Amino acid sequence: MGRSFFKNHREAIRSTLRSLLTSAVLVTLYYLLPLDKAFTPTTVVALVGGIAAVALLLAWQIREITRAARPELRAMEALATSAPLYMLLFATVYYLMERSAPGSFSETLTRTDALYFTVTVLSTVGFGDITARSETARVLVTGQMTVNVLLIGVAARLLVSAVQQGRQQQGAPEPGARGDGLPFEK
Repeated sequence: MGRSFFKNHREAIRSTLRSLLTSAVLVTLYYLLPLDKAFTPTTVVALVGGIAAVALLLAWQIREITRAARPELRAMEALATSAPLYMLLFATVYYLMERSAPGSFSETLTRTDALYFTVTVLSTVGFGDITARSETARVLVTGQMTVNVLLIGVAARLLVSAVQQGRQQQGAPEPGARGDGLPFEK
């Protein structure tokens, strides 16, 4: 095996480790940051601002993906930052809401419960063990579902397009574009 294989392998490992570390740091911050403020209209404004910040971060990352030497690895890193940040924004709001207005959900939410609920809503699984009970909670959950559809549909398409554009700028063939039906080089 040539140097190129080992160099690519090392880059993939480094990118994977950076992605895991980024996600771990974000989740650790979620559990360690003091979340003792009350849920107020300012919280909703902060959530909207946070979603806008994630959108701007994603836009910047898409630009960087198109310029990266390994756009697929850069896209993985972009997801490892954007997705947890997005989920942790909603988990924080749900946690603060339950602390400020007990009964907003079918059970008292710990930070873990709030994160679990957020991921359940994001994945559209909806087990039903935790449900939004108050009108405010239902409005926020409905908002999350709406943004989820946009995030999954639009953001995923933009990331894939950025990877394709990055490969084209490098003159690299798309997987399966060699004409022999094989997705990888021999």
